Amino acid sequence: MKFGIIGNTRKPAILEVTENLIGYLTMKRLTFLVQKKLGDWFNNSAAGLSIDDGMIVEEEVLAQRCDMIIALGGDGTMLSAARVVSKQGTPILGVNLGKLGFLAEVSIDEMNDCIDEIAHGQYFIEERLALQACATTENEKYFALNDIVIDRGSSSRMIDIEAYVDDDYLATYVADGIILSTPTGSTAYSLATGGPIVVPGSAVLTISPISPHTLSARPVIIPDRSNITIKISAGHQPVHITIDGQEEKFYNTPVEFKIQKSPLGVKLVKRKEHTYFDLLRTKLNWVKDFRKEKHQ
Repeated sequence: MKFGIIGNTRKPAILEVTENLIGYLTMKRLTFLVQKKLGDWFNNSAAGLSIDDGMIVEEEVLAQRCDMIIALGGDGTMLSAARVVSKQGTPILGVNLGKLGFLAEVSIDEMNDCIDEIAHGQYFIEERLALQACATTENEKYFALNDIVIDRGSSSRMIDIEAYVDDDYLATYVADGIILSTPTGSTAYSLATGGPIVVPGSAVLTISPISPHTLSARPVIIPDRSNITIKISAGHQPVHITIDGQEEKFYNTPVEFKIQKSPLGVKLVKRKEHTYFDLLRTKLNWVKDFRKEKHQ
């Protein structure tokens, strides 16, 4: 088992966590490579410590040369890692250095124990579906593990959004925008707009309008085999597309987007003793009974 390590160098704990991880892998005689951005930053920041140049590789080849990627950061780091490894299908283990973190599997305190479990084969791989999207005027395709958001950008005016599912007309939303979400992304922006929590592994996608101009507009769940078309008519200001909250671009209107399930999925490393419902209870504080606490 060869690990590849990537990380968000802006996280306050990244230096200590990277040092501890490298030291633990070395002690356990487990081989690893380090993303060039992280490795160079570590060598410039760690007093008296350094990673051998031969163990530092460009991000583009890391997934090809490793059996598993360890992503040190938060959900943003996981989303970036998903795009890096998507073509190779390399599994990703997330170590959460952030706050909420629905994607990162383990906390800093659990990291070494999780490495031991992986070394002994005590883990499983969970397949997550992803989305691909493109504007019909160009060949560039976007890849999203969480969601694709089309919105009004910097303008204060709402836009008219025509939505089609498998060429069948769904609705025209007068809204700030629209979110096309995977089950993984159901706990991200979609949840903030009133969308449902969808259990990973469900073969569905969610269409959620953002601040629609009618109270009757509600999120719609469709089969993941569906082809979605979003049309923005002429006369609107440039519209904005965002991929997983990280990649973005503006398009002049009229414009038409095609969104569908990507042929490339993402593999996440999961611990055997933890379930998705454990995660929900912990992250959303469902483990607490606030009624009882109020009367104590």
